[in-house]
Amino acid sequence: MAPQKRDVPASELQPTAGTAVEIEHLGKRYATGGTVIAALSDVTVSVAAGATVAVTGPSGSGKSTLLHLVGAMDTADEGRITVGDVEVTALTRSKQVDYRRRIGFVFQRFHLLPALTALDNVAAPLLPYRTAFDKHERAGRLLKAVGLEGRETSLPWELSGGEQQRVAIARALINEPVLLMADEPTGNLDSQTGAEIMQLLVELRDQRGMTVIVATHDPVIASRCDRVVRLLDGRVLDEVTVPHVEQPEALLERISRYEP
Repeated sequence: MAPQKRDVPASELQPTAGTAVEIEHLGKRYATGGTVIAALSDVTVSVAAGATVAVTGPSGSGKSTLLHLVGAMDTADEGRITVGDVEVTALTRSKQVDYRRRIGFVFQRFHLLPALTALDNVAAPLLPYRTAFDKHERAGRLLKAVGLEGRETSLPWELSGGEQQRVAIARALINEPVLLMADEPTGNLDSQTGAEIMQLLVELRDQRGMTVIVATHDPVIASRCDRVVRLLDGRVLDEVTVPHVEQPEALLERISRYEP
């Protein structure tokens, strides 16, 4: 049964620091070519406040769909998503817009505006709004936080792939989100740069107390998280708690296999 939409007071759309995420019996289907495909079926996942969780699985397993539903960029057919005190699956369309301003999203493709400098790309989500602070001053501090101090006036084509992703991460932080989601953030990067980007996400989580959910096909990237949720054919295959050792061979071998 599809979740019932309701208007939610604006005060309820401000998740508190250290926001937990609860996903309960989530389902999503798409109709294509006369066929209905179940992208997600009865998915239940809990993400503790301040945790870094990887969602892994083969192509088509539902990783991106799950993040899009948590980010209110798509709507579920059944089930419930709660982020902090916000029931995301109950939000009306207008309240979804307000909610999306309180979370951060990083994509595989950097989606930088080619005519804007790095500083303006970071500030871009705030430009339509009046703020009580200097937008560009905050954008400059975020560029410094992601290691790009001195590159404020650079255009995207003047930056490497890793630098462009750092700009995209800074942009995702401009609204000071308590939940940051990254959909294959290292997919267009070489392995060394990808490892640096994942290390940056972990460090930003530690510094800012955010909850972080990363969708990735890379077991090495997943092993940097606190927990790995593995999807197969739109269902949760299992969950793996990551021990506090760097890239253990047994862990990498386990999360690379997708036999039920």
